[in-house]
Amino acid sequence: MIIEATAHDFDALLEGTAPRNLRPVADSAIASPDVLRMLADLAGNIRVMFAPAAWLIVEDGELVGLCSVVRPPSDGEIHIGYGVAPSRQGRGATTRAIADLLAWARADPRVQLVSAETGVDNIASQRVLERNGFVQTGERVDEEDGQLICWQAITA
Repeated sequence: MIIEATAHDFDALLEGTAPRNLRPVADSAIASPDVLRMLADLAGNIRVMFAPAAWLIVEDGELVGLCSVVRPPSDGEIHIGYGVAPSRQGRGATTRAIADLLAWARADPRVQLVSAETGVDNIASQRVLERNGFVQTGERVDEEDGQLICWQAITA
């Protein structure tokens, strides 16, 4: 399940606690403090133009990951990124969260397209997108992340 992430949620995460009475993942962090800070800032900047801008990924009352709009929406397209705590990977939480996000996007008239990118070696993330009906639209090279596969799912 996904729940819209607020500035207060990010504040709690940055303080090392799970927000909203959710249980934290005990054996691994969902993201490093630097990544959480970057995502909080990104969500705050995007939220001014478009909300929701980020979601908590929750499984059975446990906060297991995050999903975010990672650049300002344009012409009905939102571009997402997501991550789940290493100890919770491979259990289907990300696939279910992206399915929930697509259901939300299909109900929101502002969104006609959801895009994402995965590393060429990140097979698990590629399967998450494929299971949710995303199609490959090309590849590109990112200065920081290297070779990426570009994906899209039409929601309109």
